[in-house]
Amino acid sequence: MDIGEFVGDWNYGALPPNVRLGKDCFLERRAAFERFRSRKNPGLVLGDRVRVLTWTTFNVEPDGVVTVGDDSVLIGAVFMCAESIRIGARCAISYNVTITDCDFHPIELEARRRDAIAASPAGDRSSRPPLVTRAVVIEDDVWIGTGAIILKGARIGAGASVAPGAVVSCSVPPNAFAVGNPAKVAEQKP
Repeated sequence: MDIGEFVGDWNYGALPPNVRLGKDCFLERRAAFERFRSRKNPGLVLGDRVRVLTWTTFNVEPDGVVTVGDDSVLIGAVFMCAESIRIGARCAISYNVTITDCDFHPIELEARRRDAIAASPAGDRSSRPPLVTRAVVIEDDVWIGTGAIILKGARIGAGASVAPGAVVSCSVPPNAFAVGNPAKVAEQKP
């Protein structure tokens, strides 16, 4: 492998045609797109001056769409998208943050058993139960700390912060500070 593939010095034109890059984007690693399978057009939109750094990965299913607003920085975030993940402008998303709009398997015991059989090497994948998705929305000026997990249906309001390791499955109000598992609002920011 060429060192350019690890330091952002590679041909961005090699990206899938349904990836839209804003002006002055920086994509550190080509490997961030290895599991990008969206058939939507566009399937990924990165705004102006977005920085996609280190171990960030876009695991986007065929019907998924991810959008990231201007001047946001992704420092090793993991996107698992089956439908829709929307990140606002000027957001900072840290290492090992997982953002997912789907569980990617059923929750109910019997449906999970049927899913495991259907997904097995000898199974019939067409008989898998449908996935339950709920869009994730992260508004402008949000900071998300290392190792946080943002689950399906979560909405994080503008200016909010999420503590490292927090697990967010609900709405976080604007300018709030969410902490814990499950995440709770610890305080309002000034």
